[in-house]
Amino acid sequence: MLFKLVSLSHSMHISRAIPLLIRHSRLTIARSLSTTRWLGSDDDDSHFDRIPVSRIRNFSIIAHVDHGKSTLADRLLELTGTISKKAGNKQVLDSLQVEKERGITVKAQTASLVYPYEGETYLLNLIDTPGHVDFSNEVSRSLAACDGVILLVDANEGVQAQTVANFHLARSKQLVIVPVLNKIDLKNARPDAVAQELFTLFEIDPDEVLRISAKVGTGCDAVLREIVRRLPAPDAQREANFRALIFDSWFDRYRGALNLIFVKDGEVRTGQEIVSCHTGKSYEVKSLAMLRPDERKVDKLVAGQVGLLGCNMRTSKESNIGDTLYVKKDKTCVPLPGFKPQQAMVFAGVYPADQSQHPYLKGAIEKLVLNDSAVTVTPDSSPALGQGWRLGFLGLLHLDVFSQRLQQEYDADPILTAPSVTYRIKLKGAKIIAAHGGSEEIYVSNPALFPDRTMVEEYYEPYVLGTIIAPTECTGPIIGLCVERRAIQKTSINIDNDRIMTTYLMPLNEIVLDFHDQLKSISSGYASFDYEDHGYVPSALVRMDILLNGQMVDELCTVVHISKAQSHARELVLKLKELIPRQMVQIAIQAVVGGKVVGRETLKAYRKDVTAKLYGGDVTRRMKLLKQQAEGKKKMRAIANINVPKDTFINVLKR
Repeated sequence: MLFKLVSLSHSMHISRAIPLLIRHSRLTIARSLSTTRWLGSDDDDSHFDRIPVSRIRNFSIIAHVDHGKSTLADRLLELTGTISKKAGNKQVLDSLQVEKERGITVKAQTASLVYPYEGETYLLNLIDTPGHVDFSNEVSRSLAACDGVILLVDANEGVQAQTVANFHLARSKQLVIVPVLNKIDLKNARPDAVAQELFTLFEIDPDEVLRISAKVGTGCDAVLREIVRRLPAPDAQREANFRALIFDSWFDRYRGALNLIFVKDGEVRTGQEIVSCHTGKSYEVKSLAMLRPDERKVDKLVAGQVGLLGCNMRTSKESNIGDTLYVKKDKTCVPLPGFKPQQAMVFAGVYPADQSQHPYLKGAIEKLVLNDSAVTVTPDSSPALGQGWRLGFLGLLHLDVFSQRLQQEYDADPILTAPSVTYRIKLKGAKIIAAHGGSEEIYVSNPALFPDRTMVEEYYEPYVLGTIIAPTECTGPIIGLCVERRAIQKTSINIDNDRIMTTYLMPLNEIVLDFHDQLKSISSGYASFDYEDHGYVPSALVRMDILLNGQMVDELCTVVHISKAQSHARELVLKLKELIPRQMVQIAIQAVVGGKVVGRETLKAYRKDVTAKLYGGDVTRRMKLLKQQAEGKKKMRAIANINVPKDTFINVLKR
């Protein structure tokens, strides 16, 4: 239309064409405004508090990794007009570079959507959660603010291990579950079979399962309708005194710790004094915002809403996840049910490549931990690697993502040692218990601090309950892998004719390195694995020391199960023989368990050919020169220090 008017202006008088253009533009703008008045413009953001609690829905999207959670979130944001429709809308809620590169969600994100349904305006608070087992703590605390969930399942892959874990997590919190099958547009999609899997495993009626394609947008509008129909409104009271649950936080270098809160009761306004139930400290509310998904400032948050609160908290340690906030004038407050934070399961040493980089790496780790409260940090030192830290993570991917963020966001290049786990040790003897602070049980994550068997009554190692879902034809190799890793099979369920779900009790120490990689390899990538903490189990553990010419090297000692001591010792001494450079003296590399040598390799010395100058004569002359050389080497070995370069330690210890 605009093109026609402009082309006509050549034949018209210019004074007649311009008013027509202006009138047409005004009509177009007015029409678009009238159809998108509910879409949550800046003017509408201040009126969110007018939406009654009965028209608020707080929900989360849970699924196995790579089943399309972030893609569905993008479509819901587009359908409600929260973001404009364009080809570049991919992982809109994933803000970290590592999330964009890996195509996974690491940090739970929130967005408030406004949706018109049957003549009424509804406020939908969406929380997009990670799918990998290592970030299940993000899922757990996100669900604390929800009244229902969308259980998303890939119609091509079917139910996976993390799908099972997330379903039981949502069911344990008594949340309403809306089952949705995604990727029905794929050529190999099998929606009927997967819907039957949901019925077999979870007793979900196939007729209640929604079928969508988040990528092309098919059926996504039905998801919004079912959220409004099926999910209950939050149990919130606007007339009561203010109470809010902190379910997430992050650190802003200019504003301090920012808290993502679910307002359970009452309302909060900027300028009010609020108090933390956990610490008892009071703060002035500096800013309030709704996330759409970018921050939109509001004057107040009311019961039922999810929003961002800034109150000059200096560090994220003041912002305790699961804490309850209340207004200072109310004097007291009954804390809301919180949630137990997950304990670190995998530990690794982090050291600077050069000790001159120690202050910079320290600052980078401190800043990154402010935004990832699940990481534990304790100072550590090593004679070989210098000053560093021992960090605790929720799993291997968590460790990998943390190290990648250190490199990308802070340009740090640290040395990471091989991951290990924490052991529980029960001591015996009054003197030994007194020497360890009077506690009968101690926890050790550094093998160098592992006490001798004579001081110990019982060793305990952490076990996990692992769930493996794999094709039936891979059952044999998977059982072989699990038996090799000391796993004990608990249950086995046939999901359908092609797939089987098995659960195993297995030592965490056996899966932290390469179990997942080997599982994917023997199943051609079709198996999925998920695990949850099972606690500590008595175990026959031994400490393996490495001796170089009789001198113990603390940095190289490890903790192994007694059944694997021989094989592990053989692998380690062979690796050291390749990595330690030859010296002027012969080096005996020994692996020792409880005073017994279980593995040995000999690194030959450099040797000058002392007989090169001989051109004949009696053999006794040759023997005399060789004897003198042997005596010299023996004397040198008695007084020489073995030089093990730093690179050798790094290659042995690093992942």
